[in-house]
Amino acid sequence: MIHLHYWPTPNGHKITLFLEETGLPYTVHPVNIGKGEQFAPDFLKIAPNNRMPAIVDDEPADGGEPISIFESGAILLYLAEKTGRFLGPDLRTRVEQTQWLMWQMGGLGPMLGQNHHFNRYAPEKIPYAIERYVKETNRLYGVLDRRLEGRPFIAGDYSIADMAAYPWVVPHEAQGQDLADFPNVRRWFEAIRTRPATERAYALGEQVNASGGEMTEEARRNLFGQTAKRD
Repeated sequence: MIHLHYWPTPNGHKITLFLEETGLPYTVHPVNIGKGEQFAPDFLKIAPNNRMPAIVDDEPADGGEPISIFESGAILLYLAEKTGRFLGPDLRTRVEQTQWLMWQMGGLGPMLGQNHHFNRYAPEKIPYAIERYVKETNRLYGVLDRRLEGRPFIAGDYSIADMAAYPWVVPHEAQGQDLADFPNVRRWFEAIRTRPATERAYALGEQVNASGGEMTEEARRNLFGQTAKRD
């Protein structure tokens, strides 16, 4: 059994996409990041960076003690290796998929996250910051669009690289992007959006966070106001 510590953010959706595709048994442990549950001592034992998602696998392949994993990219790699699914069977395909997974982890996610922050959550609208990250988002969409030219998915068949990138493209309108400007991304996006596993994963997210994630002052402090020494 996989124990998934989860909240329906782009990084959280990556893992439910994989689990729903494979049918691997899992149970969800909600981590309400707006209420600061990511700082609970028990959660920090498995996710020392106080970020979700994180998983605990009760049945690792080596038959030993449960394994805990944090960081969404590491979780996807672990689950792909565990199941033998959504990671290419040959060296060259795996290299392609892994480097695009790292592209998402190091570029697409962090830059689009800053776009979300300054566009949607910052108490003060700073034109320079908004322009900076909207433009960088646009550049990264262009990179993805060129990569998808003549390809149905990012690297070979549907893989963890696609699962990592897709949730960050879901809020494209809020990021100031029009998919009509990126026809290859739009085709790819629609192909993933209509997969039954994708529909199940996002329905689960709506169930877990039925309130819709109102940005209260408490949530703002928990999400954006922490230092090394938490109050």
